[in-house]
Amino acid sequence: MIDNLLILPVIAHLFTAILLLLFWQKTVAQRIISIAGSLIVLLLAVRLFLNVWTDGIFVMHAANWEAPIGVSFVADAFSSSMILLTSFAGLAVSLFSAAGVARARIMYGYFPILHFLLMGLNGAFLAGDIFNLYVWFEVIIISSFVLLTLGGRKAQLEGAVKYMALNILASTFFLTGIGILYGITGTLNMADLAIKVPQVANRVLVDITAIFFIIGFGIKSAVFPLYFWLPSSYHTPPSAVAAIFGGLLTKVGIYALFRVFTLIFIPDDFVRTLMITLAVFTVLTGCFGALIKRNIRRMFSYLIVCHIGFMVGGLGLFSEIALMGALFYLFHDIMVKTNLFLIAGLIRQLRGTMDMDKLGGIYDEYPKLSLLTALVLFSLVGVPPLSGFWPKVYLFEASFMAHQYVFVGAVIAGSFVTLYVIARLWTEAFWKKSPVNEEPSTNRFELMGVFKKTLLVLPVALLAFVSLYIGFGAENIIAVVRRIATEMMDPTPYIQAVLGGRAS
Repeated sequence: MIDNLLILPVIAHLFTAILLLLFWQKTVAQRIISIAGSLIVLLLAVRLFLNVWTDGIFVMHAANWEAPIGVSFVADAFSSSMILLTSFAGLAVSLFSAAGVARARIMYGYFPILHFLLMGLNGAFLAGDIFNLYVWFEVIIISSFVLLTLGGRKAQLEGAVKYMALNILASTFFLTGIGILYGITGTLNMADLAIKVPQVANRVLVDITAIFFIIGFGIKSAVFPLYFWLPSSYHTPPSAVAAIFGGLLTKVGIYALFRVFTLIFIPDDFVRTLMITLAVFTVLTGCFGALIKRNIRRMFSYLIVCHIGFMVGGLGLFSEIALMGALFYLFHDIMVKTNLFLIAGLIRQLRGTMDMDKLGGIYDEYPKLSLLTALVLFSLVGVPPLSGFWPKVYLFEASFMAHQYVFVGAVIAGSFVTLYVIARLWTEAFWKKSPVNEEPSTNRFELMGVFKKTLLVLPVALLAFVSLYIGFGAENIIAVVRRIATEMMDPTPYIQAVLGGRAS
């Protein structure tokens, strides 16, 4: 019975979206339904994670068609952890959207599309079939494209075109790889592929197929050199949309990379070297981009690119310690990056701009809010013992063990650049005096009632609390990522859970 409940985080978002469509013109009702739906999904995600943690991997075969023939949904430690983190981020964005998204956008269908996007994310994490994973990716792309264009401003449309063009290219590589896989193995079930791909005699064709997946998922993850769509797109939509994009959309690509390259294509020396090389260039290009940006959201967008390199490099090192570090960083990054874009939205509400040259004086006027922001910024930088510190310890250890000193240098460079740009942000936006402008800045925050102010600040506090828990409760997170890394290095339990007696 519990096996069939693993799909509930997907179904709950689906029903929330459908219910929201019935209240198309009632914006207050939509806000309430969205928050309630996100809270229910969070509770379901907590239950799913606890069940997986205590009882092991759960599998649901759609319509009782057993694997490898039918479509399988699989909840293991990795997927259930991702659904839990996604649910925290989804609840935070729903809360922020209730006060921070304009009524006109809500009447265009903002909340139903948001929940369709979250449904697609949860579906992708549970997918046990490679083509099913592609279908969920398309749900994510369609929903995110609508959210990007909602409102129809010129900058949004320009960013959406770049976003859609590169994601269509990524989907083309992904689908081509799936076609080749099916042609050489006759199956699409990922557990079955884990058995059959190593048995394929034509290893050159297998390696070419692996490259297709690296390119497809690499584009979706914003890996060098095809990362430029991200900073060109993420600064254009409302802050709530940018938050869910910054925290989760690239991470689903990272999830797919980890899933496919620890289950189906076990990286050989060439693939490992390729991934580490891509990781180094991704870190460095993200660094250089963040250094020259004065707009807060553009700077955060380049920091997303920079830190994606940390995770890809951890996969490229391909040891249990390296995977632990990369997974720990993935969990930390989802929470912190979502929160950073919410904070950027708060700054826009306070000052009417995100240009650092026009900001200042926020600490003098809002000291408590500034200190809350500082906690998030310190977590991003990795000040001990906050959440960004611990994964780097594992990445450094794994890099030295593998003699990958160039990657060590890239991580150090990325960390110092992150420290520099965050210190600059704090100085320019919070610490310095507010610049004297001919036209007074627009402070929408002060015009809001107490309830709306609470809805804007509460999600930032919620995600900051989760980040603090990840840092101060690091021993619990280490236990989770160690279990996931162990399952990745030895996927036998996953294969047996999905295939049962058919595993060989």
